[in-house]
Amino acid sequence: MEPAKADAGEPGPLFAQVAFNIVRSASLSDEDANQVGYNLCPLPEMKLTFSELASQIEAEGGVNCSPEPTPGRIPLKGISHIISTTSDFPDYAAAGDALIPVVKPEWVTASLSKKRLANPRQYSPDPRLFFSGVTVCCTDLPSGDKDAIIGGVLAMGGLYSGHVTRMVTHIVALTEENDKCDFVLNKKLQCKIVLPHWFDDCLKLGKRIDERPYLLPNPEILRKAPEEPLRVLENADLHGASTIKAGSLPSPVGSPSPQRQELKVFQGKKVMMSQDLEVGPRLRGTIEGLIASGGGQITGSVYNADIFVCHYREGEEYQIASRKGKDVGNLPWLYHLLTHNKWTSPMRRLLHYPVPRTSLPGFEDYRISLSNYNGEARIYLENLVIAAGGEFTKTMKQDNTHLITAHMVSEKCAAAKEWNINIINHLWLEESYAKWQVQSLTNPRYSHFPARTNLGEVVGQTQISRQAIEAVFFPPDADTSKEEVDERSTDALTRTMSASNLASNGVPKSSNSTKTRHTEITTGPLVDGQTPKASKSKKGHEKPFKAPTPSTPHFIPGGKENETPSTTSSRGAKDRAVAKLHDLAPDIALYEKERKRVGGVIFGGRRTSEPPASDMGRKRSLSRDEGDAVGPEEGRDPKRAKKTRPAPVMKLLLSSYQRWVGQPKREDEERRRLRDLGILIVQDPATCTHVAAPSMVRTQKFVCAVANAPIIITADFVNSCLENNQLQSPDDFLMNDLDTEKRLGFKLQDALHRAKMNKHRLLAGQTIYCTQSVHGGFETYKAIIEANGGSCLMYRARSGTVISSKSTSIDDDDDDEKKQEDFVYLISGTTAEEKKLWSKFRSAVQEKDMKPRIVRTDWMLNLAMSQEMRWDDSFELSEKE
Repeated sequence: MEPAKADAGEPGPLFAQVAFNIVRSASLSDEDANQVGYNLCPLPEMKLTFSELASQIEAEGGVNCSPEPTPGRIPLKGISHIISTTSDFPDYAAAGDALIPVVKPEWVTASLSKKRLANPRQYSPDPRLFFSGVTVCCTDLPSGDKDAIIGGVLAMGGLYSGHVTRMVTHIVALTEENDKCDFVLNKKLQCKIVLPHWFDDCLKLGKRIDERPYLLPNPEILRKAPEEPLRVLENADLHGASTIKAGSLPSPVGSPSPQRQELKVFQGKKVMMSQDLEVGPRLRGTIEGLIASGGGQITGSVYNADIFVCHYREGEEYQIASRKGKDVGNLPWLYHLLTHNKWTSPMRRLLHYPVPRTSLPGFEDYRISLSNYNGEARIYLENLVIAAGGEFTKTMKQDNTHLITAHMVSEKCAAAKEWNINIINHLWLEESYAKWQVQSLTNPRYSHFPARTNLGEVVGQTQISRQAIEAVFFPPDADTSKEEVDERSTDALTRTMSASNLASNGVPKSSNSTKTRHTEITTGPLVDGQTPKASKSKKGHEKPFKAPTPSTPHFIPGGKENETPSTTSSRGAKDRAVAKLHDLAPDIALYEKERKRVGGVIFGGRRTSEPPASDMGRKRSLSRDEGDAVGPEEGRDPKRAKKTRPAPVMKLLLSSYQRWVGQPKREDEERRRLRDLGILIVQDPATCTHVAAPSMVRTQKFVCAVANAPIIITADFVNSCLENNQLQSPDDFLMNDLDTEKRLGFKLQDALHRAKMNKHRLLAGQTIYCTQSVHGGFETYKAIIEANGGSCLMYRARSGTVISSKSTSIDDDDDDEKKQEDFVYLISGTTAEEKKLWSKFRSAVQEKDMKPRIVRTDWMLNLAMSQEMRWDDSFELSEKE
């Protein structure tokens, strides 16, 4: 049966070009057919049963390609849409490769409600689109925050509504004192009123976390202290997927029961079990019997198998099965299928996929401990560390390299800060394993810990990256036959061209029609990493090609499914070119759509010499899906070139500058004026070229900046620039603070000269300890020490603290006279609490055959400002004080 066609000049049925297949699942099955329609339709006037829903689709010209549930894979030929409540079905990846959209059932009812096809992306079951199913409405927010939230929600699969309707799931507000919140409360609508912080934390993590700590009117993140106990939510993603060891057979199917006869997950599938599973003949026979009783078959050939079960990612059979697109999993995954009698992808959970025999490169040197993860989440992360090749330690010591924690409140977290141990969340571990590459610790996602949230609730949501695993463990075979390469190349080319060339009526465009285009996509050989270039045609007076909006492509397989084209054969260049075209297909479709705009494609705005779009007789209509959120304003003025400021001639750091204290508006206005003069005000001492201060002050910014050897001037320089509205010469305002120089015992210009010679290595190789309660704060002295190349650790006299001595630097001289004694310094105050640490510090240092020195803060400040190792007995503290 083919989709219905409309008569010429008449609007076609809504689903005229839709041929869909419904994927049966636990939440979308034949048994609960009468409830499906109600669940799909949030509007009370649109309660439909499953049969009524299907009949309305067919009445609107759609074709149901799945009238009866059938085992095995979905035949993708001729299908334009797949309807499923989950992405966890066998053909999800193949549908994506074929550019067939997979949508939730809500897409059908939304299209019927709007009387036009809804955007498939906003109804996708893809777990990466974690805001799918969320419809937000903002109220009383700053315009910048509102735009950021709307953009983030739309990008992650959600929807935006400018008005409060029954479709809205979340109201974003700062208080409940506004009209929209009053309407929700009075009508008792089933939507949540949340702070904008929830969206910010979700977007930073890339995961959707629980909304309860952010709910108004009394949000938990504003009323509870961080150290109060957190709620721990149950995590269903880890059930049966927390270990790589299968253990015994699951009890539901391991004993005689009617459930064994109802096993359907293997129906019509052939299963091959690898020899590296190391299971005894009796257990193997039991498993094979269960598979056979459920309608499956056992095979000894990997070419005939649909499922290949093994333990390690190695061997010829593993590589063949992976390249052929078979379902490759381990024994725990097989037990999961037997237990739940429901298919799930082996790449859906990290420990359901075969493990590597060797460690992740670089991971073998890591000693990792866990904190604040409980139950199955903790077991899962322990096994994941071991599977990646790292060393897991239950107790944390100073030689640990990483601490993975669900939140920042624990003794281990406090100790890790003291010992400079990397503190990250579990996403770093999961994504390193999934991509088989150690991820950078500087990624802010891995060090973000939302307030009042235990990240254990989102453990186990990361999936195996097939592209990364393929590149390492089963790259395309160099010996692939020419026939197979040609077959797969033709298949990919067919899919790509169908995305860009199918017209809205489903009929391929004539090849001659492409000759009138101004640009054509070349299909010649490409070098890796290049993008296909547009070849310019001869300029002429021919009319630009008016391409109709492309319809959803119908996938016509030309060969085997789920096979990766070879990149190492003699035709590798052609395959890479085809792959590039395949990736460009959505962009090509969007380009063709843009060509239909009034006045043609606008690259960065209409030129000022051209008439505005409103004078061309037609007004451009905005999409009702996205017009309220991100659509441009109609009738806006043409874009004009922005006024550019001159490049800054100096980066100025201000310290103890009093002109702007308590006057934020004046500060903003004068900062802009200074920037127009070429003076950029910076906050980071490491990036400044000049420092302005009233005198030689001992602030953190000033002391840290000295190590950078900047030009130090008086604050009068800034005042003079503002008063004259002209850049003054810094040489006329050089600092000359004779009183402070005499008191400190050094000249500022000499110190700056030494700073240039030191190159931030004054304290290179030294570890200096500091108490937590020191006057000025631990972070202040840590910044000063690190600016001079040293390392600073907090000292609390904890058990397990290892005192490290000054290490020998690269520039050490062999002359004994130039070598300094091995002193270990503790910067401390004189409070009773700090004095209790002194004796323990001395004992710990003396055990290492080194000499302890407990010093005042003046020692470090004087050292950093003078840029030389200076000692005076007055710097040392004693118990008499």
